[in-house]
Amino acid sequence: MHVPLESALSQFEAPSDTALTAEASIAEKHIGERIRRLRLKRSMGLVELGRQTGLSASFLSQLETGRVVPTLRNLARIAMVFGRDLSYFFEPEPHALFRLHRHTDRVRLPQSGVEAPTYFFESLAWTVPERQLDPYYAEFLPVRNPSEIRPHMHPGYEFLYVLEGELEIRHGDRTYSLETGDSVYFDAGTPHAYRCSAQMPAVALIVSMHQPIPQPVLRPTAVPALRPANPVPDSDSRA
Repeated sequence: MHVPLESALSQFEAPSDTALTAEASIAEKHIGERIRRLRLKRSMGLVELGRQTGLSASFLSQLETGRVVPTLRNLARIAMVFGRDLSYFFEPEPHALFRLHRHTDRVRLPQSGVEAPTYFFESLAWTVPERQLDPYYAEFLPVRNPSEIRPHMHPGYEFLYVLEGELEIRHGDRTYSLETGDSVYFDAGTPHAYRCSAQMPAVALIVSMHQPIPQPVLRPTAVPALRPANPVPDSDSRA
């Protein structure tokens, strides 16, 4: 149910002890920063926000930079534009994602699915939940028989930077040679494989960027319109 703005704001006309306490704490919160984030997320300018709240663009600009302190009534107007409760501006800020990985905590794992691994890798972000990309530190061992290299593929993209040595990358039906300092970015949905192409191991930083597998869009099958075998002529038709 939609409640008119003036009706929703009527409870703030007569300041109560609670309202006064809340207004006193506004200056201690990063209200302006939160308003700015909401506005930019909507791709909304100060003039448009002012039009919807009845506040001037200059006042909103000063509010976002912390040069003025809003009343609860003005804050309620802004909250309603973005479909938020007043509590949004006073709740603790959610902690931004930050995970530190010490090199001593990493686990060295071999290539899976083969008896003689041609590379070993260490995850650089194994403690990050629901991560959108996977960075790895990888070491590739010299291989005598190139036929031992088994291509693989997965949805998304991959970035590789050669830290040491020489590395050969097969992508689809083409092969590329990389040296120390070279990098490559490619579609991981195409079969690809790596091979150390020198006598010494090669070391690389690999970042796999996930991408959801596109789901087929089911479209309704067009049904041809049925027509009577012997159409009845319109009453106004003429021979």
